[in-house]
Amino acid sequence: MYMYILATYLGQFHYLTVFLGDFEALSCQNICTGRLALTRSQERGMGTLARISRRLHYICKNFLSPLQESRKEGVRVDIHASLSTSSRRFDTSSENDETGKQTSLSIKKTPETPLLKQLQARIKFSGPLTVYDYMKEGLINPLSGYYAAGQDMFGSKGDYTTSPEISQMFGEMIGVWIFNEWYKLGSLKPLQLVEFGPGRGTLMQDILRVLGQLGVKGRDLSIHFVEVSPELSQNQEERLCGSSQPYTETSDEGDFYKKNTTTGGSPIFWYRHLSSVPKRFSVFLAHEFFDVLPVHILRRTKDGWRELLVDVDEGDGPHHLRYVLSRSETPASKLFVEPEETRDEVEVSPDAAVLCKDVAKRIEDSGGLALIMDYGHDGKLTDTFRAFKNHKQQHPLSEPGTADLTADVDFAYLKKQVQEDLITYGPVTQSFFLQNMGIEVRLANLLKNSKPEEQKNLISGYKMLTDRHQMGERFKFLAFFPGVVKDFLLKYPPAGFYRDFDER
Repeated sequence: MYMYILATYLGQFHYLTVFLGDFEALSCQNICTGRLALTRSQERGMGTLARISRRLHYICKNFLSPLQESRKEGVRVDIHASLSTSSRRFDTSSENDETGKQTSLSIKKTPETPLLKQLQARIKFSGPLTVYDYMKEGLINPLSGYYAAGQDMFGSKGDYTTSPEISQMFGEMIGVWIFNEWYKLGSLKPLQLVEFGPGRGTLMQDILRVLGQLGVKGRDLSIHFVEVSPELSQNQEERLCGSSQPYTETSDEGDFYKKNTTTGGSPIFWYRHLSSVPKRFSVFLAHEFFDVLPVHILRRTKDGWRELLVDVDEGDGPHHLRYVLSRSETPASKLFVEPEETRDEVEVSPDAAVLCKDVAKRIEDSGGLALIMDYGHDGKLTDTFRAFKNHKQQHPLSEPGTADLTADVDFAYLKKQVQEDLITYGPVTQSFFLQNMGIEVRLANLLKNSKPEEQKNLISGYKMLTDRHQMGERFKFLAFFPGVVKDFLLKYPPAGFYRDFDER
């Protein structure tokens, strides 16, 4: 029944392109790159197409197969964990050191690590590190960094749990959103999906299942992962392809370091940098990626802005490292603080700014859209730099290289990087986005065909994703669209970022 209804609407789309004659010129490539101005008849055509797309959105929500297309491995059991296992930021009782940062209540120094010894030698040779450098070393140092250790950091046996691991419904709603917005902009094929830091590949697995149900599979799309971890890339490959190829430093065939074919027949590639990914119409996805990009921490003092640094602690402190303030201005304190800043402390990620600008340039030149999903705020919070290990928060300077380091994303800062070229929507809360994408309908369909224990898991996962006291309010969504479709989006805003009263 569903495929018949979907085919009916797809048939209307085909008729529309024929009836308008020149509507074929309105491909995503032309619209999104601004190479073609819209005529009145074409605008009417786009409006009709958007209305059809909205109905497709409604159909997707109601007719996704509730049983046959569920994850083969079932719903994750991690959903029974407390908030501390589902959130990468929460408050604990603590004391403050001389710079105001949180410290552990431990009275003896924490264990030494291989990375600690490297950092101590570097500090003694060249002076205190910026938090940016410390965070970067702690996460991606090739020998002793967190992501180089090879351990599985996800799930109950790891250090944190992410939304795609909690319930398949999260990834399914993202899949519906991608299809809806891609179809609304002309459905240029092949669809290129680009994901930054794809973790275990769980989110992409759920997205591909949804797109496959909607007829987008095989050579109709390609997947491109930007991933620096050899271990994680192997896990992603095994999950999506059923087997893995050896990791190589270089490739004779292109800029990717690994390629394969998914179980659905789509080509998939791995890269270390976005610059290596082909430039064509793309949907960019970043789920819990921006929060691990290194930050500079800048603090207002009576003498002006100073930068928080990491120095060796040879005294009675609980760790082998400690925070200190720079004695004078640093390049970061001169460059990254806006004159109108009202906060007394700011966390700035120049890497996030560069990446946003790169994505914006690609969307402007080649067409596409982006969806950023992360913990964050709208430019109002401070002191969010945290470390997580075994689902518990620990001091960021404790045992460097063994814990996940993260700082909440400043979405206002990200929007500012692209506001001259792109249209942005959000940030909206995860609860708002998922509810408006129809997660309640999807839950109801899944419950109809589930056993009692599976129903318990589904309901628990739904609550964890949407409850304001769990992940519903802490997690935010931000979308980028080409500036050339601004007027079109004012009439037909993207799904998930507005309340669709017509379908309630």
